[in-house]
Amino acid sequence: MKNNLFSPRLHRLIYALTGIALLISSVALVAHAQSGRPTSLIRDTEIENYLKEWAYPVIKAADLDPDSVNIILVQDDNINAFVAGGQNVFIYSGLLTKSKNPGEVIGVLAHELGHIRGGHLVRTKDAMENASYEAMLGTILGIGAAILSGDGGAAAAVSAGTSGMALNRLLAFSRIQESSADQAAVSYLERARLNPGGLVSFMERLADEELLPLSQQSEYVRTHPLTRDRVESLKAGTEKSSYTNAAAPTVWQDQHDRMIAKLVGFVTPDHVIWNYSDKDASVPARYARAIAAYRQNRTDEALRLIDGLLATEPKNAYFLELKGQMLGDFGRIGQAVPFYRQASELQPDAGLIRTAYAHSLIETAGTDPQQLEDAIRHLKRAQRDEPRSTRIHRLLAIAYGKIGDDAMAKLHLAEEALLQRRPAQARTQAEAAAAGLRQGSPGWIRAQDIITQAALNEEKSKGSKRN
Repeated sequence: MKNNLFSPRLHRLIYALTGIALLISSVALVAHAQSGRPTSLIRDTEIENYLKEWAYPVIKAADLDPDSVNIILVQDDNINAFVAGGQNVFIYSGLLTKSKNPGEVIGVLAHELGHIRGGHLVRTKDAMENASYEAMLGTILGIGAAILSGDGGAAAAVSAGTSGMALNRLLAFSRIQESSADQAAVSYLERARLNPGGLVSFMERLADEELLPLSQQSEYVRTHPLTRDRVESLKAGTEKSSYTNAAAPTVWQDQHDRMIAKLVGFVTPDHVIWNYSDKDASVPARYARAIAAYRQNRTDEALRLIDGLLATEPKNAYFLELKGQMLGDFGRIGQAVPFYRQASELQPDAGLIRTAYAHSLIETAGTDPQQLEDAIRHLKRAQRDEPRSTRIHRLLAIAYGKIGDDAMAKLHLAEEALLQRRPAQARTQAEAAAAGLRQGSPGWIRAQDIITQAALNEEKSKGSKRN
């Protein structure tokens, strides 16, 4: 059953919220809290694909399912990585930009997988079920604040960050656990036939911080107790490897260089001029300059630079996606559509790119029902690859609202609220959706599931506050 309760005011509210959430499209960065702690994630298909490719052989060597291990990038220029809430590896952007080669990143990932296999996880899994990665990160920060203060209510109060001391206390491992993870990492790298030298060089650099004041040490050192003796033990173990002279695939170093160029361009565009000489004509340098020009609203230069990259690699899905993103943010959304379409066709399993394409279809559809139906179809396909995406549900709510299916629009607003850990809002929207859906239909059944899950989440939240 359809009704007309999805008012123009609600349309405007959804578009306003979506505009805020999508200020930066494929690399979604939210402003840091005043405390300076990380409060946002970086979502980018290219970077995530590189990390998955590098980690795949190590994950297999650890006897884990690659599809079940999530590598989640946190926007923070500190050096750190940690595991939490199941098989989730959170890695700071600062660790990536300060790494010298992909071997160092792979070594850190192998070490963190050692924590997963050793059961050294931060015990927050229950608190993170049915949540988006953004909500997961907020939960970690909130629990850290509660541990530090001894106040259970502090977890609910944290929405924009917490002190470094709280996070360090939450994530800290013992030296025994660290040594165990080291040994596991070496064995995984051996089984994966990868050179363990990156792990050693990374740890050696961090070990030099051992004598520095605590405030000057990286977060990785503070949360992963590191001593020179431990590094020497790790070095001795890796020297026995059969692959100490093995070279990583050449393409991995190129991917590493492009990844760093992209991060520097998006996160610190003013640094690009210092990091890349104007005489550097390499693809990573040109990539960084194109992104920096885009981030600094130098429209003509940004488009000229991305066109130059596309002339070099016309079938590069990530360049096509960036061109679409630029055009959309420069107010030329109609011109962006074909670039997003090409990128999506080249990367059919990239949920983020497909979502951006669907968003461009919605923005240019007007009241064309066929184009809106196409957008809905693409968003539902994207859900298979991005099951925790709140953005997809927000866009589905907009698309269904524009075609007059307000019950389905409310259902997706309920899905969004559930992922964002707003159970009261999820329950309210799900109840409203159920009232407009045919009893026994898939949508109606899903609404009942959300109502039940929201009630459980509300009860858990009350129990946590009482405890």
